[in-house]
Amino acid sequence: MFPEALQEALNEQIQREFYAAYLYLSMAAYFEAINLPGFASWMRHQSEEEVGHAMRLFNFVNDRGGRVILQAIEQPPAEFESPLAAFEAALAHEQRVTRHINDIYELAVRENDYPTQVELHWFITEQVEEEHMASQIVEQLRMVGDQPVGLLMMDKMLGEREGEEE
Repeated sequence: MFPEALQEALNEQIQREFYAAYLYLSMAAYFEAINLPGFASWMRHQSEEEVGHAMRLFNFVNDRGGRVILQAIEQPPAEFESPLAAFEAALAHEQRVTRHINDIYELAVRENDYPTQVELHWFITEQVEEEHMASQIVEQLRMVGDQPVGLLMMDKMLGEREGEEE
């Protein structure tokens, strides 16, 4: 039997993952608007990855015989003070997601729900990667500061990101 509390927590996480996709797509639009297509491309890939995370949970809940109930997705911010501010927001968002995943894992432990614990191991590992990537870009943007050449070099670098296999 799939515990009701876990089903509800995973439904909330599905909403959070779709919000993350929407947030990163909004950031991509921001970067397009300020002529940083590499940053925009990176955020588009990030958005697609978040949709994959949501669908992984969607499928898991269904595979367990649970019921997915999609929730409303709030409008993400559209403007950011700078590329650094956008990536600081992305990092803060990933840190919140990590806390939520950890909370759901703790609930799965309390419920003795081993399949959910195993599924969440993947997400826990993924969040380490997500936070590391965002943190690294934040630190590089801090090093670049207001130097246009450095920003353009980062734009080129971030534009080389390719889609990732889930």
